[in-house]
Amino acid sequence: MSQPKRAVLLVNLGSPDSTDVPDVRRYLREFLGDERVIDLKPRWLAKFLVNCIIVPTRAPKSAEAYKEIWRPEGSPLVLTSMSVQKKLVAALGPDTPVFLAMRYGTPSIPSVLQAIAAAGIEELLLIPQYPHYAMSSWETVVVKVQAEAKVHAPKVKMHCVQPFYQDADYIEALYQVSKPHLENNPHDFVLFSYHGIPVRHLRVGDASHSHCTIAPDCCNSCSAAHAMCYKAQCVKTTQAFVKRAGLADGKWSISFQSRLAGEPWLSPYTDHEFERLPKEGKKRLLVFTPAFVSDCLETLEEIAGEGKEQFEHAGGEFFHHVPCLNDQPPFIDFLAGRVHRWLGGETPTAMQRSESAKTLAAH
Repeated sequence: MSQPKRAVLLVNLGSPDSTDVPDVRRYLREFLGDERVIDLKPRWLAKFLVNCIIVPTRAPKSAEAYKEIWRPEGSPLVLTSMSVQKKLVAALGPDTPVFLAMRYGTPSIPSVLQAIAAAGIEELLLIPQYPHYAMSSWETVVVKVQAEAKVHAPKVKMHCVQPFYQDADYIEALYQVSKPHLENNPHDFVLFSYHGIPVRHLRVGDASHSHCTIAPDCCNSCSAAHAMCYKAQCVKTTQAFVKRAGLADGKWSISFQSRLAGEPWLSPYTDHEFERLPKEGKKRLLVFTPAFVSDCLETLEEIAGEGKEQFEHAGGEFFHHVPCLNDQPPFIDFLAGRVHRWLGGETPTAMQRSESAKTLAAH
């Protein structure tokens, strides 16, 4: 009996097509219009805020920010993702095609699924490019692919790699990529900055409604809620990395960046930490951004650009942003290992709509 024709689909966040304000505006409308990113109810209110207030105000500022990091060939995130795709193809060989889509922008998920169906693919392994679960990142990719596949690739059997936030191979890849930066940059403190989400999203994802933000030391106490708790997963990634890298107690901390106004987001806030740390004598700083596998606006402009200026203005003497995994060999090895396990017969958890998605849909 012949083996089914299999392929891999990588999906990352996405980027505007250019730094022109209309392209940035179009991208922000798609991104912020996602009900798992801004999930306000009723939806007409969310659409009004996004289309009439947030996007018109934010698009020109974001366009200027994108100009700070844009490469001659295009978006850093898209270019890096394309390089990852190419290198993963080389690692896997010609019998396992690798497709790339973006949750927002191009190449779009529907167009790529159409190409997958046209290529006669029978089984597909989806690898969201997010180590941690959040309904505004990992979940929205999975649900979008699932919905579009029903329309554009209904005969393709889907599998999905689950969040790999504490996978030993992922932690090792993080360590190997960051090791030269730890060894070659003088520092007295390490800050792990993760993308923020509203605190409310933790409670939405907690099916028990009795653990996240309620139980004492909830991120470090054992609970089934951690399977869909972004903050707990960020903590576990950091703890595993700290142990692997041998970082001393008191020499590192966690913070959260990129918040929107209007409600409490995960804290402490990264920009506040850039102000606080120099005042406490921590003036030589390394910053990791493990929520992102590819460097992007949030790492290159918000952290390596604005964050560095803020830290130095507050009295800091040395600041270094440790690049993300990007297309470095350890990350390609990690991805290839996950694919080889699937090709060898290991079946990832079937792609399903998570409990938090159901809760959100019913809300």
